[in-house]
Amino acid sequence: MLARLISILIGYACGHFITGFFYGKTQHVDLREVGSGNVGTTNTYRNLGPKAGILTLLGDVFKVVLSVLIVWLIYHNSAGVNVKVLEYYAALGTILGHNFPIFMKFHGGKGIACTGGLMIAVCPICVPVCLTIFIVTVLTTKYVSLSSILVCISFFVQILIFGQNGMLGLTGADLIEVYILAGVVMVLGIARHHANIGRLIHGTESKFSFKAKKQES
Repeated sequence: MLARLISILIGYACGHFITGFFYGKTQHVDLREVGSGNVGTTNTYRNLGPKAGILTLLGDVFKVVLSVLIVWLIYHNSAGVNVKVLEYYAALGTILGHNFPIFMKFHGGKGIACTGGLMIAVCPICVPVCLTIFIVTVLTTKYVSLSSILVCISFFVQILIFGQNGMLGLTGADLIEVYILAGVVMVLGIARHHANIGRLIHGTESKFSFKAKKQES
């Protein structure tokens, strides 16, 4: 139990590097005060341009990879613990740190790029389907929020399928634990889009455009 707590805390600490927020500060822009008010990739792209959006995406993905790597380095030779399970805890902790950072009074991002980082670092076999769903949905509907929600659902479903087919390398209680963690990640991703869901239902959700314009500072 202590190893799980430490893994979450390591992830939570890494999650506090809110890439979009810090990049915006270098441009004298507080992303919380422009556009959607979100500090994630989409709002950064819309208000600071493609370079900022790409850097934000990469930064938010990498911090999950970093937290997982740190946990692996600490525990991969430890007896009595399954480091693969701890990696999921580290990734979840990073998402929590990104979504609920202390220095931003627990009002952070939505954790979708971080969820992508989780897949890359811990379960890369989920990436092809989730990436395809995201790209196809964005191209056909122009709704990043809908794409993100579908990715969260797809991730959870794939974890269940791969787990039941023995493709996660986990069994018994460890497998059930990962199912629960994946479920929490899915619920977090959907819950953070509650306002977007309302706008999607009412047809008022903003559509994504590649023609981003940099905000005046």
